[in-house]
Amino acid sequence: MDALISLVPIVALFVLMLWVRMSGWGSALVALCITCVLGIWFSPLAFNNTVAVSSVETVGWSLAEGIVKAIYPILPIILMAIFSYNILVASGAVNVIKRQFTGFSDDKGILVLMVVWGFGGLLEGMAGFGTAVAIPASILIGLGYKPIFSALVSLLGNTMSTAFGAVGVPILTLCTEASPGGAPTSEIIREICTFSVIQLSPLYIIIPILILFLSDHNRIGRNFILGTFVGLVSLVTTFLCALYLGPETPGIISSIASIGAIIFYVKVTGENGSNVDTPSFAESLKAWSAYIITLLLILLTGPLIPSAEVWLKNHAVTIITIPCIESTFNLRWLGNSAVWLFVGSVSAGLIQGLGMMSILRQVCITIYNLRFTALTIVALIAMSSVMSHTGMINSLASGMVNISGRMYPFFAPLVGAIGTFVTGSFTSSNILFGHLQYQVATMSGLGDLDGHFLGMHGNGANWLVAANTTGATGGKLISPQSIAIATAACDMKDADDIIMRKAIPFAIGYILLGGLTVFIPLCLH
Repeated sequence: MDALISLVPIVALFVLMLWVRMSGWGSALVALCITCVLGIWFSPLAFNNTVAVSSVETVGWSLAEGIVKAIYPILPIILMAIFSYNILVASGAVNVIKRQFTGFSDDKGILVLMVVWGFGGLLEGMAGFGTAVAIPASILIGLGYKPIFSALVSLLGNTMSTAFGAVGVPILTLCTEASPGGAPTSEIIREICTFSVIQLSPLYIIIPILILFLSDHNRIGRNFILGTFVGLVSLVTTFLCALYLGPETPGIISSIASIGAIIFYVKVTGENGSNVDTPSFAESLKAWSAYIITLLLILLTGPLIPSAEVWLKNHAVTIITIPCIESTFNLRWLGNSAVWLFVGSVSAGLIQGLGMMSILRQVCITIYNLRFTALTIVALIAMSSVMSHTGMINSLASGMVNISGRMYPFFAPLVGAIGTFVTGSFTSSNILFGHLQYQVATMSGLGDLDGHFLGMHGNGANWLVAANTTGATGGKLISPQSIAIATAACDMKDADDIIMRKAIPFAIGYILLGGLTVFIPLCLH
């Protein structure tokens, strides 16, 4: 009964968006209201407490937590990602980028793959939190592609890179949640990283091929050859980085390798662009300055330079403690991607000839245009917070465990997908279900495969823990929060339901394949 009740808000969100065709922000607000009512009167917490006010307080403070989560760091990063693109438009630099891409190749499949898989993957590896959906989608719009197509391929391209996004934060979070005492060893971290890549390996090949077919379905042979080549380069690079270096670098290095692979293919095949009006090196440097400066700042202040990261984590920090649910936030005013996006964008605006008043005007325009997107994201994150603290998400997952029995490994990715769908965050899904996956794996006897499973030197239960990553990447494709970011970047108001309808078939195939890659090795072992 608890699981069925906990499912109501998610079903309501689907129904309102897909069948009632209510706007994204309207659907999210209604679903949030339903979640709050269920959290107060019908949730597992309400059933298990004799004093009704306890559930009221929990719901109230959970709402507060959700608002804080949205305000920091998610909304600022989304706003600054769109702001960086608006600076390009205002300064005219977007035309230089367009000339550069069309000069690189006339083939639209190659262009789209470079933008959403190569450059988008690099953005995800460095910054995460929606930048790798918003910025590539905006660039494709600037290159003349249709908004719905731009949004869909940007969402598809982002699914794989998000596993190691934001310099490995999602995987590090999963390892912490799934480790006894919350202190994973470096061996456990590398093993979970490697298992995640193994489970996602078929999709590393399928997704680039799919992006090429969506871009140009006529060039069948080319699509398979190029997609397979780029996918293999990404897969091998990601696997080696995960195995030997851990979670911080796979997203970054594999994206750079895939960009190199696409350039190599173009040079070998001669599919260069015919546009003779290609920008000079100085023009290109100026046009890309926002992203170059941002990426350099993230590199210099992240785990790649530990001393800088430690300093930023301990300076200019505001600690917020939320009562009742015992939640604490460390608001880092310097050490977050939104700050570096803002600095990079403002610097680029000045470099590209804009004055400070013009730059401030773009800030105001960006905030105004994203007001409904911001409302959608706040409502969805607050909804996930309420579901988490009232026990609804755990009840939903536990119900799936009880129903599936020994088939649970096949459904383990679905649990991760549900977490990402509800929260919109890969990291949040790992927080919600990482420990649950480890507990189920231990009870199922997977812990007894110690030192023998797939030749790795850790606990076999980590294979099921990694399944949360496999599913979460698929759930990211249809997360209302991700779709809201994509529609905002493409300036498609109230088109969330259209994008979701087009994305659902891909997400279903994605999660089913993930379930097979998790389940089959366990059957063969």
